Amino acid sequence: MHLRGVLLKSMANADEITIEVVYALPEQAYRIPLKVKTATTIGQAIELSGLLQRCPEVNLNQNKVGIYGRLKELDTLLHEGDQVEIYRQLKVDPKEARRIRAEKKNKKD
Repeated sequence: MHLRGVLLKSMANADEITIEVVYALPEQAYRIPLKVKTATTIGQAIELSGLLQRCPEVNLNQNKVGIYGRLKELDTLLHEGDQVEIYRQLKVDPKEARRIRAEKKNKKD
């Protein structure tokens, strides 16, 4: 009887996966572990995480999202162990930042 209960319990959890939603600011990082249903999308997981309420600057129509550094769409289905990442907007274009650094270096020389 005990074995049957364990088997039923593990079967009940088969429709859930464990994931993380992460968002990093210069001064603080958020890492929220979640158990979600297997058919959960990135967008749904972000909403379930509560990050949209904690970080009102996050706008899913503007911020890019991904899983382990690879850009994904909000309707991407999640898998066990996925780390959903919300990316911040760049304040300065990387090419422009490089140009500014080069100019500063040339002025020193």
